[in-house]
Amino acid sequence: MEGKNEQRAGLLYGIGAYGMWGLVPLFWPLLEPSGAIEILAHRMVWSLGVVAVALLAVRRWAWIGELVRDRRRLGLVSVAAATISVNWGLYIWAVNNGRVVEASLGYFINPLVTIALGVLLLGERLRPAQWVAVATSVAAVLVLAIGYGKPPWVSLVLAFSFATYGLVKKKVNMGGLESLAAETAVLFVPALGFLFWLAATGASTFTAGGAGHGLLLAATGIVTALPLICFGAAAIRVPLSTLGLLQYLAPVFQFGLGVLYFHEAMPPERWAGFALVWLALSLLTWDALHTARRNRALAAQLLATAAAAPATAAPDPAPAARDRAPTATPDPAQQNIT
Repeated sequence: MEGKNEQRAGLLYGIGAYGMWGLVPLFWPLLEPSGAIEILAHRMVWSLGVVAVALLAVRRWAWIGELVRDRRRLGLVSVAAATISVNWGLYIWAVNNGRVVEASLGYFINPLVTIALGVLLLGERLRPAQWVAVATSVAAVLVLAIGYGKPPWVSLVLAFSFATYGLVKKKVNMGGLESLAAETAVLFVPALGFLFWLAATGASTFTAGGAGHGLLLAATGIVTALPLICFGAAAIRVPLSTLGLLQYLAPVFQFGLGVLYFHEAMPPERWAGFALVWLALSLLTWDALHTARRNRALAAQLLATAAAAPATAAPDPAPAARDRAPTATPDPAQQNIT
C-alpha cells in the first residue's frame, strides 16, 4: 500500500512539474515591457536565491567543495549554464513575440534530437522503429520549412540547445537542485552586472514598472525552481518510462495555449508538419514501451532460471555420505564415552 501511495504521489508531482512547464507561457507576457534578456537575467538571479533557500532547508552543501575542486565538472556546468541560457532566453522571446506554437514544436522534437545526438556523438545504435521515427521527424521539419518559407529556427534552436543541455547534464551527473544552483551561480555575476547596467542607463523596468512589476520579476525564481523541485520528487518515485511519457504534457499544453488562447495561425502545412512529429513520437513511445516490456519479461525469466538452478544442478550428497558411513549404526550412548 505504501509503495502505491508513493507512486501516486510521484505521478502527481510529475503532472505538476510538466503542467507548470506547459502553462508557463501564460506568465511571460505578464512581465512586459521587460525584454527577454532582462527577464532572463532576473530569472538567473532570483532562481539562485530560491534554490539556495531550498538547499539550506535540506542541508545539502557538501557538493560545492567537490565541484570547485573538479575543473572538468565545473567546465561542464559552465557549458550547461550557457546552453540553458540560450534555451530560456529564446523561449521567453518566442512566447512574447507570438510564436508559442513554434516553441512547443521545439520541445516536441527534442526527444528525437536527443536520439540523433546519441548516435552522432556517443556512437549509440538505434532500433528500426527509432530510425523510422528520426526519418519521420526530418520529413516533418522539411514540411514545416516549406510552410514557413524558411526553417523553423526557433524550434530547432530550442530543441538542439535543450538536447545539448541534457547531454552535458548526463556527463555532470548532479541532482536537480544542485545542478540548477551551480548553473545559476555561474551566471549570477554576469546577470547581476547586466541588471545593474540597465539600472545605471535608465533602461531597467524593475522599479520603473512599479512594485507589482518588480514582484513579478522576482517571482521568476519561484517559477523556475518550483517545477524542478516537483520533477525531482517525481523522479525518485515513478519509473523513468512514466516520466518519459509525462514529458509530452508540457509541449501539448504549450501547443494548446498557442492555438486556443493566443490564437496563432495554423495553416494546413503546419498541421501536416505537426502530424508527422506526433507520428514520430508515437513510434518512439511504442518502441520504448515494447522494449521495456520485453526487458522485464527477460529479467523475470533470468530470475526464475537462477532460482531454479541450485535445485537441479546441485549434487546429492547422500550417496557419498552413505559410501563413507559404517555399515552398523553406532549406539548414541557410546558416542559420549570420550
